[in-house]
Amino acid sequence: MDYRGFALDAFQEAAIRHLKAGSSVLVSAPTGNGKTIIADWIVEEALREGKQVIYTAPVKALSNQKFRDYTRLHGDDNVGLVTGDLVIRPDAPCRVMTTEILRNMLLAGQEFTDLLAVVIDEIHFLDDPERGTVWEEVLIYLPPDVQIVGLSATLSNLDNFAAWLSEVREREVRIVRAEERIVPLTFHYACRELGLCEPRDYHEQWKRKRRSLPRDRGQRRRFRGSSRNTRDTHLFRMLLEAALLPYLYFVFSRRDTELFARDLARTLDRTLLRADEQVRLHARLTTARRELGPALDPAVAQMYERGVAFHHAGLHVGLKALVEELYEQKLIKVLYCTSTFALGINMPARAVVFDGINKFDGTRVAPLTTRGFMQKAGRAGRRGMDEVGHVVVRVELEDYAQLRPLLERYQRAEYEPVRSSFSLSWNSIVNLLARMDEDQIREVVEKSFLSWWLARRAGHHIAQASHLENLAAEGGKRAHRQRKDAARLRKRATRAGSRVWDEFQVKVAYLRRIAYLDPDNGFNAGARVLQHVQIEELPVTELLLAGVLDELGPTDLFGVLCALTNELGRHVDRNFKLTRNDRRLIRRIEEVCAGPPVLEADALAGTESGWDPDLLPIGRAWAEGRSLQEILRMVSSTTDISGDLITGFRRAKDLAGQLRDVWRQDPERVEMVTRLIRSVSRDEVEVVD
Repeated sequence: MDYRGFALDAFQEAAIRHLKAGSSVLVSAPTGNGKTIIADWIVEEALREGKQVIYTAPVKALSNQKFRDYTRLHGDDNVGLVTGDLVIRPDAPCRVMTTEILRNMLLAGQEFTDLLAVVIDEIHFLDDPERGTVWEEVLIYLPPDVQIVGLSATLSNLDNFAAWLSEVREREVRIVRAEERIVPLTFHYACRELGLCEPRDYHEQWKRKRRSLPRDRGQRRRFRGSSRNTRDTHLFRMLLEAALLPYLYFVFSRRDTELFARDLARTLDRTLLRADEQVRLHARLTTARRELGPALDPAVAQMYERGVAFHHAGLHVGLKALVEELYEQKLIKVLYCTSTFALGINMPARAVVFDGINKFDGTRVAPLTTRGFMQKAGRAGRRGMDEVGHVVVRVELEDYAQLRPLLERYQRAEYEPVRSSFSLSWNSIVNLLARMDEDQIREVVEKSFLSWWLARRAGHHIAQASHLENLAAEGGKRAHRQRKDAARLRKRATRAGSRVWDEFQVKVAYLRRIAYLDPDNGFNAGARVLQHVQIEELPVTELLLAGVLDELGPTDLFGVLCALTNELGRHVDRNFKLTRNDRRLIRRIEEVCAGPPVLEADALAGTESGWDPDLLPIGRAWAEGRSLQEILRMVSSTTDISGDLITGFRRAKDLAGQLRDVWRQDPERVEMVTRLIRSVSRDEVEVVD
């Protein structure tokens, strides 16, 4: 089968055949194998049939990229974008949106006419501890006749996941697998002492090195201790000599992406670009200087001219787009980047380099999961250009023994299963209570992947209990113990079977206890506010109930919303002093946010409410019309935080829109917030990055 003049691979053809037959599909294939072709086909098919299609993605950058791609393919009138930050042609037949937006639309009871399919890219995000519940809610709320196109990297429990999905969708979900990569990967370990090695060669040299060490305990201890003898510049020379440019260099620190890129550019005595590439780059940078102004620092432009760049989530949105464009045009040969570059963006390299395999996961530094590692490693190997993709891991000799089991697991591609992290938000709970009776809500809750998995485990416990009871009935010395074990298993099965519903009821009981709900689950003021608030739900609701937000003018309000929804980070210092009025306002807000309703809700939901008062003046400055460059002078940072600030302004704008819904009965407040949203939606905040 051909599509757009290309011969489809077997897995792509199988998925399209199932979609043509009206089935939903769950497509599991390694990164770089072309899963998105299947999404492209269903989008084109929906438009051809005069129906609607929705494409959802876990991150706004991927949503924005697909919006640009589909607009280019199908024309402006046919494609819209809805991400919270931006709403462009929301009535278009093909809409690209974040998964949260679709969940919110479904939860509000919005009906979708002629909706053929929903594409859920990176569907394995369902196990994300913070956001995974949203994926499950979408799959539960969507009408059964809507086709699902779920795209993911390889999962170890794909059959279980598909079985649950078939149950939820009330029709069989077809599984399409592609186990082998189109461009196979070859692994290398690298360190200063041994150079670039195949894993087996590295292992043999490591053993010889260890045997050659003197018996002195101190020297052996130093061999085992962690150190950093190998720098990224050493790896650059190895890859340059092996002709493995261009490459992506993954670092798990924004600061290091910038430091490494600047250092490498300084050490180069010549550019990495050919003469014709230099001409193309010079022309593009000339245009970029006019477009970006002071955001494009001359030193950064000079780095690009050497063929080196960095990319991370905090980068200025214009620079981020420029780097992606230059890389796509093969004008960047070495790109230092963080994990964000691995998420969905289709930009492969000849080689992918890992500075290490430990990453801060939000609570602790831990090794990458196989899925996380392979999502990045999968960028290695350009289809149609490379016979293999090269994956290089910096491994110091003294760390090898500890890292070896992990590295071997990555090479064997032993993927983790998708686990449900289902836990309804406070906003979801009150909206379900508003729309459904108790039996209907229980049906929704018990459709979750977590409930499905717990029910299977309960069934296993019951089977074990029955076996033990049969043994006990035969008599024998262990009969008493067998009956006790059987009773324990049945009790465990009962708890497992009702756990998700029990947790829902505990949260509802809490909302009654703090008087958001009355004893019959009728809505009091708290629940009515909570229906509209989806960001920092309890703190914002409590501040509204206390009247704190009602008293603020537009610019102070935006400052507070920025402080509630974002944080500056550890490596950022402020270059301003808080005013007396600011300190008074901050004390009042902190009294509310440290109150029992918020703290107990956090403990119950396993969350931690955010609040960074230093962002109050920064947000206010943006609302007052000050430029991003002026605001950046208010702080000192070791990295570019332009992108973080813009993301923060967008998130605060989202929350302002939710407050406008809360105040919908107050025309003056609605008008004030509408003007505020309009005033903060300018310059970089409006960019489709």
